Amino acid sequence: MRLDMHCHVKEGSIDSKVTLESYINKLQEHGFQGMVITDHDTYEGYRHWKRNLKDKYKDFVVLKGIEYDTCDAGHILCIMPEGVKMRLLELKGLPLSVLINFVHSHGGILGPAHPCGEKYLSFTNTKKYKKSPDITAKFDFIETFNACEPKESNQAAEELARKYNKPGVGGSDAHKIDCVSMAYTQLPEKVSTEMELISLLKKVSPQKVSASGFLYTKTTKERIGKVNKVLVYSFWFYNKFGELARRNKRRLRGAIENPVDPIDPIDVKFLNNIKKYKIKRYKAEA
Repeated sequence: MRLDMHCHVKEGSIDSKVTLESYINKLQEHGFQGMVITDHDTYEGYRHWKRNLKDKYKDFVVLKGIEYDTCDAGHILCIMPEGVKMRLLELKGLPLSVLINFVHSHGGILGPAHPCGEKYLSFTNTKKYKKSPDITAKFDFIETFNACEPKESNQAAEELARKYNKPGVGGSDAHKIDCVSMAYTQLPEKVSTEMELISLLKKVSPQKVSASGFLYTKTTKERIGKVNKVLVYSFWFYNKFGELARRNKRRLRGAIENPVDPIDPIDVKFLNNIKKYKIKRYKAEA
């Protein structure tokens, strides 16, 4: 099964020019069977799918994800089980170690987006990685092909995945229509829900998941050249002040977080999977 696992849609990302429906149509034209919506710190794009398009595209799989902005380790892709849409993940600024524990404790998986890319935005170019590189082992996957990254960045990401024996996934990271479908993740089995994708990436041999595609050379950073460094450094200030501004909201949300979103009801199969996971975890810790 071929998926694009890094997608930004207009309905959820202010910097994306591609509507979700345009995304789906182009991916279908290029032989994709599904996509994961990964807007920054929001599920609005996925909510648009649930409310307006789900009944129209029954032969195409759209899964819920998020690209989370941590305060110390760049951008992290998170995938939560169906029925679990954690509102806390829509408030950026958690430290990586807290994010990992939070996602795993609610049955989700996560991995770094473009891990060897720009400073502050990418995991291996942050202080967190330089101080604690072996925290990489706690990831469930690593994005090894990003269509908007240079060749060297993707090659370094592949080496990181091999070193820690993690599945490598791919995504277009598209914000413009001509970039859509330029990268993919090839899965050995078909999945139709987030839980099935989570289970597959956990159980399958990393060598059975592949990521590849073509490089998109018309990104903003390619177009503006050295001026891009100004944008990279400005991101540090944007992320730092955003983290401070949302700190109290995260504390409140963390205290009252309810994993069940009423517009995405939980089902019996999911409950059984969570129960088995907790029993297995309890036995492992005993």
